Amino acid sequence: MTTVEARTALPLFVLGQEAAAEVELGTDCPGELPPASDPSLVERARVAKAALGERVFILGHHYQRDEVIAFADVTGDSFRLAREAAGRPQADYVVFCGVHFMAESADILTADHQQVVLPDLAAGCSMADMARLDDVEDCWDNLADAGIDDSTVPVTYMNSAADIKAFTGRHGGTVCTSSNAGRALRWAFERGERVLFLPDQHLGRNTAVRDLGLDLDDCVVYDPHRPGGGATAAELRRARMILWRGHCSVHGRFGVEAVNEVRARVPGVQVLVHPECRHEVVNAADLVGSTEFIIRTVEAAPPGSRWAIGTELNLVQRLAANHPEQTIVFLDRTVCFCSTMNRIDLPHLVWALESLASGRLVNRIRVDDRTATEARAALEQMLALP
Repeated sequence: MTTVEARTALPLFVLGQEAAAEVELGTDCPGELPPASDPSLVERARVAKAALGERVFILGHHYQRDEVIAFADVTGDSFRLAREAAGRPQADYVVFCGVHFMAESADILTADHQQVVLPDLAAGCSMADMARLDDVEDCWDNLADAGIDDSTVPVTYMNSAADIKAFTGRHGGTVCTSSNAGRALRWAFERGERVLFLPDQHLGRNTAVRDLGLDLDDCVVYDPHRPGGGATAAELRRARMILWRGHCSVHGRFGVEAVNEVRARVPGVQVLVHPECRHEVVNAADLVGSTEFIIRTVEAAPPGSRWAIGTELNLVQRLAANHPEQTIVFLDRTVCFCSTMNRIDLPHLVWALESLASGRLVNRIRVDDRTATEARAALEQMLALP
């Protein structure tokens, strides 16, 4: 269980406008966020951060707006940021510019004296919300009824709530990221006959087929909104991968038609996508990899390279701005920001920093001790993966 300590729900000044953009039909990267609602916010953020000094450590996920990333001490994916927080014990406050499950993981891995703050409590994750503990426990009961719970190892994606990570820890499983999912699955198959993969069906399917050589017929989707998960006991027993019916609202929207369109529009383009994309999109792409893989690939590419990237738009725009010697376009013509990630904007960050600087703790994310202990077991198992 996670508790949230909040003194007020919103900053005391006007929030920035919602993201709005027209799609460019050429090779430019589409989408444009408006500037901060108040030019003084940048200076206020600088002053508040300086006043806190080493007492505050600001983490910025790759999908954050540039105006937020500018004040991050470290940028990265969700697990790297949680580990970075754990490695900064001198910081009293860890301000996590990401989404709720990331702040939970940071609280689990940091010391007791450290307090994790999420600048906007509305910054959640639709994928993480697709796996609720009651539903997952009902699923496990169905596996027990089918006689396969003892031979099934749960593996949950980092993009899951703390109580789902705790469930995984209780049942001898592990957590994975998009970069080590293959290692996590190999570890799990050394210990059981099948894997219950939570909550992103696409990452589970793509990893099983592309990294482990399983067939699509080895996978069955468990839908918590259908009786028995929509699968018979025989289907569950036959499966090697039981995939929770969840997905990323950003990556799940890319289609093969977008891949075909961009190849026709940008000659010589290479299509680079995240493994949270649908299986047919992954198969149609040239390269597939985690957020960190996408960044490293572009950074290592020679001038003149042409890329169509299928991931969150803030990151794609940042890569395009940082590498003008390359042509970098968004895979889809339609703008696709992560709406919940974008709730962490400069007004909310300034409010959180100024509150901390004045001695007021706001929006603290705290995972209860039992959940934290069980979730930590799954996280530490991930760290111990070969």
